[in-house]
Amino acid sequence: MKRFHVHAHVDDLSTSIAFYSRMFGAEPTRVEADYAKWMLEDPRINFAISTRGSTPGIDHLGIQTDSAEELAELKARAESADLALHDVGETTCCYARSDKHWLTDPQGIAWEHYHTLDSIPVFSEKPAAVVVAAAPVAADASSCCAPRAPRGKPIGIAVNGAAAKAGGSCC
Repeated sequence: MKRFHVHAHVDDLSTSIAFYSRMFGAEPTRVEADYAKWMLEDPRINFAISTRGSTPGIDHLGIQTDSAEELAELKARAESADLALHDVGETTCCYARSDKHWLTDPQGIAWEHYHTLDSIPVFSEKPAAVVVAAAPVAADASSCCAPRAPRGKPIGIAVNGAAAKAGGSCC
């Protein structure tokens, strides 16, 4: 079963944790110095907040899958619809190791499709070498790994075999 995901940036983590805990009627399932997450069943959502963004508000939306097969289904659906996607593969972000890919809607909203593989003790683990591609996408290291694309410009690689528009992982 899939779970809807929302990640928002907040100015004051403790005030926001108090607000969302009261609103959801539940305490976060994970709290770090810069991050909190609720894994709710009703509604089935992975709601995360962090202080890592430059401005408060929604960073990205997503769909978290319970299995690699569900993630492959989402990827196949995007490919069959000829949507450009950025396939990150296995990466780390938001205190987790995940397999993921990204899409961007026509308004520029980043959508993350991912399957969580493991929990990690740090926000993200940086690769030893980072290759910077000449692309319209820039990952904001202060945010939760959501690649940024100009409005109306999809991130990722064209599924019709065209050259890559972005390189490296988002974190």
